[in-house]
Amino acid sequence: MNTWLSALQAQLPSEQVLTELADRYSYSFDASFGEYLPEVVVQVKNKEEVVRVVKIANTYEVPIYPRGQGTCLSGGPLPVHGGIVLDMSQWPEQIEMHAEDLTVTVSPSVLTANINKAAEEHGLMYAPDPSSAHVATIGGNLAENSGGPRGLKYGVTKDFVLGLEVVTPEGEVIKTGGQTIKNVTGIDLTKLLVGSEGTLGVITEATLKLVPKPPAVQTIMAVFDDVRKAGTAISKTLTSGILPSKMEFMDQACIKAVENFQPAGLPIDAAAIVIIELDGHPETLAIEKQLVQSIMEDIGARETVLPDSEEAAARIWHARKQVSPAIAKIKPTKVSEDATVPRSKIPDMMDRLHDIKEKYKVEVVVFGHAGDGNLHPNVLCDKRDQEEMKRVEDAVEEIFQAAIELGGTLSGEHGIGTMKAPFMEQELGEVGLMMMKRIKDAWDPKGIMNPGKIFPEKGQKLVLRNE
Repeated sequence: MNTWLSALQAQLPSEQVLTELADRYSYSFDASFGEYLPEVVVQVKNKEEVVRVVKIANTYEVPIYPRGQGTCLSGGPLPVHGGIVLDMSQWPEQIEMHAEDLTVTVSPSVLTANINKAAEEHGLMYAPDPSSAHVATIGGNLAENSGGPRGLKYGVTKDFVLGLEVVTPEGEVIKTGGQTIKNVTGIDLTKLLVGSEGTLGVITEATLKLVPKPPAVQTIMAVFDDVRKAGTAISKTLTSGILPSKMEFMDQACIKAVENFQPAGLPIDAAAIVIIELDGHPETLAIEKQLVQSIMEDIGARETVLPDSEEAAARIWHARKQVSPAIAKIKPTKVSEDATVPRSKIPDMMDRLHDIKEKYKVEVVVFGHAGDGNLHPNVLCDKRDQEEMKRVEDAVEEIFQAAIELGGTLSGEHGIGTMKAPFMEQELGEVGLMMMKRIKDAWDPKGIMNPGKIFPEKGQKLVLRNE
């Protein structure tokens, strides 16, 4: 260690190489579970510094873990084998607008919400909107292929990436894609890198696609006394020819938690609510809102609410955003999952979640982006209670199995990281997982880039307890 650490200290300003225990501990965890202490943290501020660090890591075969703001819910940046945490969050923010081309070029440290703010000054929009956009960096979003409520209509992060600048595991700089909307030159390395969770290289710049900001939006809240009917109404809306920009779901436990946390006037006696946002031309919205109301009421909504002002609509959406902090008040520990199923299977998934809750005697609340099948079942528990946490582990494993059995996927937007790696073969099959591993081995033959992520290690299991 002394040799490679000395090399790092010789190549970078001393204040950017952190070796004190308190500093290293600050980078030992993210928003998921598990703590892993790195041997050193390097705060890089430009591409040249990334190149220097990666070349040293490659020479001495030291694990290197790229990290943004640490908001990851799946363990993506955790230094599970020690080595170097590469902190990208201190990099000066750079946002270079190309409004006439509907593109923007950004540094990896830019907060995602700031990209949209810059676009709005030109009447444009950066559509991907993860709930953590105001605190998460675009680099982390690119690594995890993050989604969000608007994913229903506009897609996830990968659908808005035109080009990347990347430092390879050998410390070389490559560019993929470019500024153009169409680009079919060779194998699409851009799409390969987005969502690879830092296992193939370090993203140092991204060129993103923008879209015109819709001239008008309309919010609708539908109130249901039956959870299954809420799921059916979602499917019916999406097959009607109407494509909302957002379609969110909250069960009764979420509604009550929000009202206890920051009252917003939600109906606490409802089994579920569906919150919908339509966007587009005002005349189109006038027609679509009537059609959506009719669908909801025909399926069994007891009430549909159309806010009469922007402020009233904002209150509804603020209530939806308060779900996560609100349910965190119920119990000390919150296990946040994002199992995703085909839209037609949402009612079946809701039934399975209810059965899992009863079987393992755990508290499960459900909310999420129901319009694209991306549910967020959250298990509320207390990590100090080892017996309870064992039941939670079993419940989470069964949630993953249920999603796969219904034709879904382990993750819609949180990534695989450490938490879901043990279940990859269940979804992909042995050969499918092996083909992914071959790509990893070809790109990173020394295995230094974010090891311990995506690909399960021998005997690896989901562990949420302190062992």
